[in-house]
Amino acid sequence: MTHVEARTRLKEIYGHPVGRDAIDKVLLQLGRSSRWVRNPVVANLRLDTVARLARPVLGEAFAQSLVTVLADHGPDDDPTPDPAPSGHGAAQPPWWRRAVFYQVYPRSFADSDGDGIGDLRGVTSRLDHLADLGVDCVWLSPIFDSPNEDMGYDVRDYRAIMAEMGTLADLDALIAGAHERGMRIILDLVVNHTSAEHPWFRAAIADPDGPYGDYYHLRPGAPGEDGSGPPPNNWASFFGGSAWRWIPQAQRWALHLFAPGQMDLNWDNPRVRAEVAEIVRWWRARGVDGFRLDVINYISKRGGLPDGNEAIGALMGFPGIEHYFFGPRLHSYLRELRTAGFTRSPGEPAPPSTVRTRRPDGTLGDPAPPDPVAIMVGETPGVGVEMSRLLSGSRRGELDLVFNFDVLEGPGKVRWDDYRYDLSYLKRFYLGYLARVGPDDALALFFDNHDNPRMLSKVLGARAGDPVLRTALAKALATIQLTLPGTPFLFQGQEIAAVDQDFTSVADLRDVESLNRFAELRAEGSTEADALARILPGARDHARVPMRWEPGPSTGFSTGTPWQAGREDSTGFTVAEQAADPGSVLNFHRDLIGLRRAEPALTDGGFRALASRSRTYFGWLRTAPGSGSDWLIEVNLTDRTIRRPRALPRAQVVLGSTGMERSATMAPYECVISRVSPGP
Repeated sequence: MTHVEARTRLKEIYGHPVGRDAIDKVLLQLGRSSRWVRNPVVANLRLDTVARLARPVLGEAFAQSLVTVLADHGPDDDPTPDPAPSGHGAAQPPWWRRAVFYQVYPRSFADSDGDGIGDLRGVTSRLDHLADLGVDCVWLSPIFDSPNEDMGYDVRDYRAIMAEMGTLADLDALIAGAHERGMRIILDLVVNHTSAEHPWFRAAIADPDGPYGDYYHLRPGAPGEDGSGPPPNNWASFFGGSAWRWIPQAQRWALHLFAPGQMDLNWDNPRVRAEVAEIVRWWRARGVDGFRLDVINYISKRGGLPDGNEAIGALMGFPGIEHYFFGPRLHSYLRELRTAGFTRSPGEPAPPSTVRTRRPDGTLGDPAPPDPVAIMVGETPGVGVEMSRLLSGSRRGELDLVFNFDVLEGPGKVRWDDYRYDLSYLKRFYLGYLARVGPDDALALFFDNHDNPRMLSKVLGARAGDPVLRTALAKALATIQLTLPGTPFLFQGQEIAAVDQDFTSVADLRDVESLNRFAELRAEGSTEADALARILPGARDHARVPMRWEPGPSTGFSTGTPWQAGREDSTGFTVAEQAADPGSVLNFHRDLIGLRRAEPALTDGGFRALASRSRTYFGWLRTAPGSGSDWLIEVNLTDRTIRRPRALPRAQVVLGSTGMERSATMAPYECVISRVSPGP
């Protein structure tokens, strides 16, 4: 640390967007409030003093590591504002600001041929369900050709469909079918890494010094190395063990931040970036409307791949993460990809189909012209609010939306912890986030996805089996997700109140991350029962079991044996059962999405929180000047009856989970959407 850096005040570090997020992340992991660093005494401490005081917790080099990351993202990185790189500055906001996205995990959505594995024709057969729900964009988890070490997140061929999912013709039919029903479609694009079976990697290990050797992070070992020595650095894999794998054929170490067969690409190589841009263009030409970009904030690694700080590694769980979670060239690489891959060039032929426009009443119009820029949704684990804004600010020309995962776990908790999630934290998170964003910012709202257990179970725990609480909470979460300012992303099953599964054995699990973690715990001496108990709270398998379409052994998912069996025998929580029940979670989602589309205040309107300090009541106003229609939204965040705050606006209930009346109290997890009455 230089003399100037040592004399920098903590408030200056906290005033830097990356500095604020880094410090907030540490405080979150420690279960501490940001008030610790915002009080005048601490805020005015010099960095060298803070480093000395924090040494017992954060180690010797934390302050220097923080300074290094901040230097990667200084003022010079802020590009000259572009008037509207994604159409943001136009008279109408971009389509995705008003849209409802729905994530499909194809392997578990619908099986058309009875082999027990969901496929593209199965998804096509269920498009009417999504259209009736009111979905605007369907996001498909990986469908590209893959050996499936990580269920498709290890791509072997970016221009082919994995055999069990179908064919390119099947995908073309799915795209056209979605467009005809007024829904866009985006795919998962995994380009931080490829499968070890990808032709690029095979060429790289066949000739490490050839043109493909620099497509990956390949490092020679010490003289005479046979793979038994230390790897090039101390970075850890997210799936357990070292992030390095010895490749005997090439006599090189190869970097893999995930499974051993998921080899990290070297984005510093311009040929790699050009290849990725060409892949995007190829899929756009087939009619794909954009991509969700897997762990896209990991693509830029610090030059030299230095060792990670051990204290940061211990705190965050993964040594080395500070060198790539928000890498030094991340912004420039994303801008380049947006321009070279996602932006339509003059004279570019129109794709075979485009989405039909959808009117406020839900009816469909003519096909829309091709989007000038395909949507870029970033999966960005580890970033905070300010980093999210740097990546997705509308005038920066990078991503459109990012997923901020801090909302999914309470302070001091990680995914594997067995605890009950407190919804007052969810309220505090969103109020804090919304207070910091401006008109150029956009917020992705999500609770469930393919990588996390179900939020219903995280909140209810063992009581997730109570159908009354399960239904009430599902409606409450839908209300929050679909009426807060932002773009909601539903995950398959949320619309029917999907919960975690009662897995009883490691044999029930299929996910490589959970299986590796189980094996590590057993190797450390845990009993089988203890190891299972420690992985089940965070197992990704909970979200990946087949969709429950109808009652029966295979829930209408397949005529064969499902690739992974669900462990649920509840009544009333299938699509067929709920479609016939006017008060179901499914019909509540349909009604709320329809209301959201019809009322501009619920998508474009202003936001004002009510009773912001309450830990039990979450209320807010959505206002649209000139529309004459303001909305009051209220949610009871608890499993007990609470009293409404005083002095709330007069309002008429339009949609509610317990009826059409507003009394002085709210039932457990009750949610109410009301039109504010005119006058005082």
